[in-house]
Amino acid sequence: MVTTIIMYIIFLMIVSATRLMEMQISRRNASWAFKNGGLEVGKTHFKFMVVLHTAFICSCGIEVLFTHRPFIPALGYPMIGLAISAQIIRFYTISVLGKFWNARVIFVPEQPVITHGLYQYIRHPNYLAVIVEIFALPMIHTAWITAIFFSILNAWMLTVRIRSEEQALSEHCRYMDSFQYQGRFLPSFHKEQKI
Repeated sequence: MVTTIIMYIIFLMIVSATRLMEMQISRRNASWAFKNGGLEVGKTHFKFMVVLHTAFICSCGIEVLFTHRPFIPALGYPMIGLAISAQIIRFYTISVLGKFWNARVIFVPEQPVITHGLYQYIRHPNYLAVIVEIFALPMIHTAWITAIFFSILNAWMLTVRIRSEEQALSEHCRYMDSFQYQGRFLPSFHKEQKI
């Protein structure tokens, strides 16, 4: 069990390193956006989000280390698959959005929204990846308290963030014109009616 705990902590450190890389990309993209007339909304909830995600990674390790949560292969391996899939989707959305991706809610008025890639099927693939990750990452080593607690906190935070983001994009970037037929997290089977 000690070996799986060490490997799990290393995995958490790798995830943390990717977050630091994302913050660098976010800062660079924010600088570009502000130079091009970008506006920011949701500064308050962004601070909460940073605290939540930092506490989440710490809680994963703490729960496993101090409560001696076991690694159960039948659960752990599928959760590793989900956690890695979530990372791939995050990197993919960063790549697709390019300079428009940001950890903060920053938008450039009148810029068209991105509608290709996964965005042609769902509105928020990045947030879907976050939902999956916050459940799967702790469950790799059966840290179920962290999985449940932070899933609840994340659901509340995303409710606030998505409402703020969609409102700003709808008012300034014709967001709903592009995404009225896509579901937020799952593909919609609604077909646009042709007149």
